[in-house]
Amino acid sequence: MSHVKNVAIVGATGSVGSYIVDEILKAGKHQVTAITRQASTAVMPDGVKVAKVDYADHSSLVAALRGQDVLIITMSVQAPKEAQLKLVDAAADAGVRWVLPNEWGLDQTNEALADGAFMGPPSRAVRKHIEDRGVSSWIGVVCGFWYDFSLGGSLARYGFDFGNRSVTLFDDGTQPINTTTFPQVGRAVARLLALPREGSAESEGQGKKKGSLADFRNGFVYISSFCVSQKDMLESALRVTGTTLEDWTVRREGSAERYEKGLQMMKGGNMGGFVQAMYTHTFFPNDDGAYEKSRGLHNELLGLPVEDLDEFTKLAITRKDDKY
Repeated sequence: MSHVKNVAIVGATGSVGSYIVDEILKAGKHQVTAITRQASTAVMPDGVKVAKVDYADHSSLVAALRGQDVLIITMSVQAPKEAQLKLVDAAADAGVRWVLPNEWGLDQTNEALADGAFMGPPSRAVRKHIEDRGVSSWIGVVCGFWYDFSLGGSLARYGFDFGNRSVTLFDDGTQPINTTTFPQVGRAVARLLALPREGSAESEGQGKKKGSLADFRNGFVYISSFCVSQKDMLESALRVTGTTLEDWTVRREGSAERYEKGLQMMKGGNMGGFVQAMYTHTFFPNDDGAYEKSRGLHNELLGLPVEDLDEFTKLAITRKDDKY
């Protein structure tokens, strides 16, 4: 078989993991195994095997990963930091050839952006550890922030408060960023894993190169649903809600000032400050968050569809996420 077959995933029922599992199952090309803790009561979709593990027992993790071609890690930012390194070590000892580490978001090749959003050092450490073990190769998924999750969250994310019809524009609100929906991330991972392991086979009847997993070895795949500014998001919200700008309260705040406020909130132990600073840094007026301008996208190579912005804006308005 030219493509990988056995795929293990941590966080199979989580926010992004559930979409990845759904799309892999739809493709029908892989056997999926969910790695779960012993005490987990999560119900898995039909067709997904379950391997229960004890993170304190290395041999338990190795046994669960033996025979797997790929390990996908999707974990909460609040998960113990050592958990991912334990998985990486177990993957190496089990002979897993590919690891998609727990970094779903910003362009990690832009270290100033990654460090400013607090993602850089820990992500680099994990990738280096994978390379140092010398068994597995990693592939990072650059998708920006998740659109409906971020738009429908609090003011700390994309600056919108749909309950009160208010929005805070960072600077003048025109800086575009790349942002991706959960379904698009799921499709991207499923189609990435369906590529040949090596080589670049030609697409049937098109004479185009399909690419392979090897093309992304120890590198990044760039995907996106939309490249939009806050003003683009606001215009979508007006269309979806049937409102006009006069129905909304629009405030403005300098992105640099807003970022510093977030840092001060963090120092005071306010988790909302972490979220505010992380998101705001992505909107700095330097195109760092619009990675398609400097890196391009792999949407076409992976056959990803063009999505409807208003459809996901509507979904965002229905979300009821945590207070941050």
